[in-house]
Amino acid sequence: MQIRMTLNREPLEVEVMPRVTLADCLRHQLGKTGTHLACEHGVCGACTVIVNGQAVRSCLMLAVQANGAEVVTVEGLTPDDEEFGPLQQAFRKHNALQCGFCTSGMLTTAHALLTAEPDADHERIRSVIAGNICRCTGYLSIVDAIHEAGESYRANKERA
Repeated sequence: MQIRMTLNREPLEVEVMPRVTLADCLRHQLGKTGTHLACEHGVCGACTVIVNGQAVRSCLMLAVQANGAEVVTVEGLTPDDEEFGPLQQAFRKHNALQCGFCTSGMLTTAHALLTAEPDADHERIRSVIAGNICRCTGYLSIVDAIHEAGESYRANKERA
């Protein structure tokens, strides 16, 4: 099946088998390997991408379901080809990544949250990222990084 989507602000068409997941399409057909696969049951959050503004588990979504959608992967989070966006800068500053496997899912989840709720407090952030498993950091640095990045999202929202 031929599907059309906007991927990281770029319109594209891709031919997919009806049974192919969005995660597999992104990784194997479109080369967006920042989307990680681990549990393939929607439990770990490593495959989280943003579809039409919502954080979704791409291992549970068929690629054909993204037809006509706007999809953002971790590669698309950096505005205007900057080296690091505000989330990546905050994660780096707070050492909110270690092995890095969960990082792309954490970043996309956090981006969806902060875009909708730039004033999210620590409790709300903890609640939202609870579905993303990290075996290295203990989450405190991740929560602090997301909270700090919220300042940038608030400023962008005020300018808009």
